[in-house]
This record gives sequence, C-alpha cells and structure tokens, in this order.
Amino acid sequence: MIFSNLLLVLENANSLSPLNSTYIMQARKRFMSLDPTKLPDPPMPSYTFTVYHRDVFEKSKFKDYDSLLENRFSRCHARASYLASIFESKNGAQGGEMRELVPKTTDVFYGSGEYVASFLLGTQMIKNYLLLDTGSDLVWWQCGPCEANKCYKQDQPLYDSTQSKAFRIIGCDRHGKRCRIVNPAYYCNLENFECRYDMQYGDNSQTKGFIADDVITFLVEHWPVRIRFGCSKDQTGELNFSSFASGIVGLGRDVPQGYSLPSQFGGNIMSLCLPSFNSGKGSVLSFHISKWPRATSAKLLFNYRYPSYYFINLYKVFINDREVPVSPSWWNFKQHMMSGGIFVDTGTSYTYFPRDFYTVFRYIFRAEVQDIPIAEIPVQPFDTCYKEDPNGRDLYFPVVKLYFGSVNSSTMLLLAQERVVVHYRGLYCLAFVGWDSERSILGMNQLQGVGLTFDTLANTLSFDIDACD
Repeated sequence: MIFSNLLLVLENANSLSPLNSTYIMQARKRFMSLDPTKLPDPPMPSYTFTVYHRDVFEKSKFKDYDSLLENRFSRCHARASYLASIFESKNGAQGGEMRELVPKTTDVFYGSGEYVASFLLGTQMIKNYLLLDTGSDLVWWQCGPCEANKCYKQDQPLYDSTQSKAFRIIGCDRHGKRCRIVNPAYYCNLENFECRYDMQYGDNSQTKGFIADDVITFLVEHWPVRIRFGCSKDQTGELNFSSFASGIVGLGRDVPQGYSLPSQFGGNIMSLCLPSFNSGKGSVLSFHISKWPRATSAKLLFNYRYPSYYFINLYKVFINDREVPVSPSWWNFKQHMMSGGIFVDTGTSYTYFPRDFYTVFRYIFRAEVQDIPIAEIPVQPFDTCYKEDPNGRDLYFPVVKLYFGSVNSSTMLLLAQERVVVHYRGLYCLAFVGWDSERSILGMNQLQGVGLTFDTLANTLSFDIDACD
C-alpha cells in the first residue's frame, strides 16, 4: 500500500515528498522562465567553484520542458553508447600502449557532462562556464586568437592567451618528458617540441591544441592558482560543442602527473553537490574540504584499465524491503578482463544496469507499485511508466536502496520519488535503463541534490542526501 511505502522512508523523511503533477509543472514553469544572464555567481574561496545544470543555459532552445527532457534523453543515450565503446575497446580508455613520439593525430573518446562550473581564466579573469566530466583527465577551453572557422561560437567572452601575462606553453623533448605519452591523446610534436593533444568525443565533436598553463582566480582571497590546460585551437569535428560552455573540466581520479583538476590540485578530497534538474540554483565543487557529514559511504575501487573513472563497490539492491536477487559477485571486477562493477558518471543522466539484472529489478518494482495504474504504452526511452492521478492525488513510489559493501545504515543510499521516477509527457517513468554491458552506471538523476565527497586517500565516495537545493 502507499501508506506502507511511506513508513519505509520515515528514517529519512527529507528524501520523500509527494509527487504531484501540478507542483512539478509549476516548478518546471519557473525553471523555464529563469534568466540565465541573471544567475548569482558569488565570490568563491580558494579551490571552490559555482556549479549549475547545463539545462539552465540550454532551455531557451526548446519550446517546453518535455522537449528539453527529450534532448537530455538523447545526450544520455549518446553518452552510454560512447562509454560502451570504451568498455568494449581492447586497450581501454587510456589506450594502454605506449605511443610513438611522432606528430600525428589519434582519436580518444571521452564525452561531455551534464553540469558546468564557473571559472575566471587568465590574468584578465575572463569568466567562462566549463562542462564537468568525471570520466575525463584533461582540462581544456577555447584559446584565442583563433584561426578562421576553427573555434565554435561561445556565449562568454573568448579567452585570449596573448592577453594573459601568466600564460606559458608546456614544452617537451624527444623523449616526451612533460607529456603524458602513456595516453595516446597526448604526444610531443617534434617540429616545435610542444606537448600536443587531439581528442574526438563520442558525438564526433573534436578538439585539438597544445598543453599550456595559466592562472585561474578565486575572488574571496583574490588567490590565483596556476593550472595546466589544453589551449584548444581547432574544434572542427563533425559536430560543434554547445555555445554555453567554453570547454571541459576533467574531474577524473587523481593520478601522478595527471592533467585532471584533482590531479593538479593535489590533496585527496573533492566534494561536489549536483543541483536537481528542475533547479536554477547554483551549488558547489570544492577541493581539499567537504562540509557534509559523509553519512553514507561506498568504497572506491581502482581499475587500472580505466584509472580516471570512479568505480564503487555496489553490493546489494533493494526495492522497498525486497532484495533484487543476484549474487554479490555480480558487481565484482572480473580481473582477467576488468569487467563488472558500477561507476559514477556526471555525464549520464539515468542509471544503467546490465539487462539481465534490470529485467528482475523492473519486475520487482512493478510488483511493489500499489494503487497507481501502469501505462500500457510507455514513452521512450523508458519501458515502465505510470499514469498521473486525474484528481491530482499525491503519489508515492517504491524506494530503491543501494548498499555498498554490506547491508547496514552506514552503507545505504536511499533513493526516493524524483530520484526513482521522472515525470515525462503526463507519465511517471522508472528512471533506470537496461543495457547490453556487464558494467553499471550510477547516473545523475539518482544523485541530484546529493552531496558527493570523493576521498582518494580513504578510498571512499560518500553520499549525503539533500545536501544542496
């Protein structure tokens, strides 16, 4: 019964508010009317950035919120397809083999993200929004002066390296020192001894340039921090990047001499709170500290084939109090091929499970739904949808409990309501997807409003429900 579902989540009442279509439509109307040019961008202390969902900036392209959702679904599908291509690759995400030091190009697929952060670039402190990507190990942005038709049009002022007094090009020698030659995206150009890179993303967008460094500035202490970045000179792939963002910030796991932001900032703490999809509020990305209590934690699992990714130790899944039956070994890495496991990805909107597991998961979810009529014809890309109540009655859906490592309260991430279902074209649809891969992806619909603390010293990823919004 609906009442029994309510009792299940009294232990975490903030996670359960009734789903009411009228309230949801009003919230979405407010979101669609938001003026992105008037977003607050408060001065941030050192190593802290303001974060927004990308739809805040792209919503003006769509006639209504459902059209915006359809675009998000398409991005999610493209992201999952690109990740599947990496997992099926013989050499893995990082290429695996040493690259010859010759000035030729190599395509590497990384994809993009669902959230952006605000940066002040160079000594001129040019404000740009950059996409966040936990699956990438490079920070790059468009770098003027641009040649004709080489840079895409962006909404913010273009960073010009010739105007920054702190800009420097990173050089290399014939042995590739100071270039990450273990990754085939980077190489030493022997004509001018510059570290170069060439990346093609899953949607066939592409960026090329050289590695440089410059300062970014935090306004509270007026503190400039020098970082290495890709000075992007050529973005002429088959598909242009979106104009609202000037580049991509790799938030991949820190590795020695890496180009990701965690690698460059050092320390072991990265905290990130992701605003909900309907929110126009800003949140925070911060390094070295976390303000959240870190009530629920998963163990970070290192995968040598995908060293930038954040894999975690999912152990069991429950819907209400019913366990989705599967051996815990299902989630373990199979060492001979590094398959299995689940990882957290800021570029994927919805959670993906292996199809065999998802089929059982969906069956139990449907069995646990009470007094809400199922839609005979669901809407793509979902296969389980429920009808709105014609009288505007509040609805409560089953909760999903993810346990990491063991079954107890300190390892449980409880997902409820809008973290479980998405409202689309008058239906409430189960916001999980089955796919033909042995791996699982913990997507952002499930983590919206959740404070994430990545601690690579303790090897934990902590979840704090309703930490932002």
